Amino acid sequence: MSASLFRVRPGWCRRIPPVLVWAAAAACGGRDGGTPRPPDAVDDYGAAIVPAAPARRIVSLNPTTTELLFALGAGDRLVGRSRWDQWPPQAQRVAEVGDAIRPSVERILAARPDLVILYASGDNRAAAATLVEAGIRVVALRIDRIADFERSVRIVGALTGRADEAAGAVDSLRRSLDAVRLALRDAPRPRVFLHVWDNPLMAIGGGSYLSELVEVAGGRNVYADLLEPSPQVSFEDLLRRDPDVILAGPTEVARLTTDARWRALRAVRDGHVMAYDTTLVSRPSLRLGEGARSLAALLHPGVAIP
Repeated sequence: MSASLFRVRPGWCRRIPPVLVWAAAAACGGRDGGTPRPPDAVDDYGAAIVPAAPARRIVSLNPTTTELLFALGAGDRLVGRSRWDQWPPQAQRVAEVGDAIRPSVERILAARPDLVILYASGDNRAAAATLVEAGIRVVALRIDRIADFERSVRIVGALTGRADEAAGAVDSLRRSLDAVRLALRDAPRPRVFLHVWDNPLMAIGGGSYLSELVEVAGGRNVYADLLEPSPQVSFEDLLRRDPDVILAGPTEVARLTTDARWRALRAVRDGHVMAYDTTLVSRPSLRLGEGARSLAALLHPGVAIP
């Protein structure tokens, strides 16, 4: 992430609500490497993903990959997760090994994994190197866009011997997104601001899957021109961009609608601050189609989505 666009106060990421951990990771972890993503045979550190027997003891330090393991039928192989990995509910019965960023190598090794799936940030490179030196297989993934998620589904499927299930899941996801996109192809496109955090003020940028979901759902992200997943922005710039709709988490809607500063925005004064379902879109998952439908219902009430 661009340092010029993201200067934050030390320690703020530890105060992010769990539902926004994908944005916290994008902001606090820092991008390691650029785009486009490597092919499926290489992880996001550029390390080869060498074919091997399916992993049997897995530590996953990414909420998305933890959920994927359960979705692909390999959740029973999970022996460690980060404190952020709370879904599905079965994941909470798995031992927590600490943070996803700069994780505790000692706690990971104590779980005796044969595979560790890390979040691919620069801050995790040292842990990855130490684990590899200890003889542990490590795969680092960075999931910002929908294409990144689809690629990660295929990689996790290959690592667990669930390649067929992964291929089917990707096909199903694409069909569900296409159905929403098609239903709204002729609909007017309101300009949308996706609220993430206030101190500092953060938006969803064009580098995030959430920006893509808004487009699928028949909207236009006012910060789509900023290529970072979750850039820091100024309130003055938000006023200039003048969104038609503000999408925020359920706990934030009441505060934004009564805050004197936020009432300077036309969308707030017009009552166009809407709560989106954070349980569906808090991270990239196989439920992205449902997430797109839920956003479409907010932006285009009354439009039938198959």
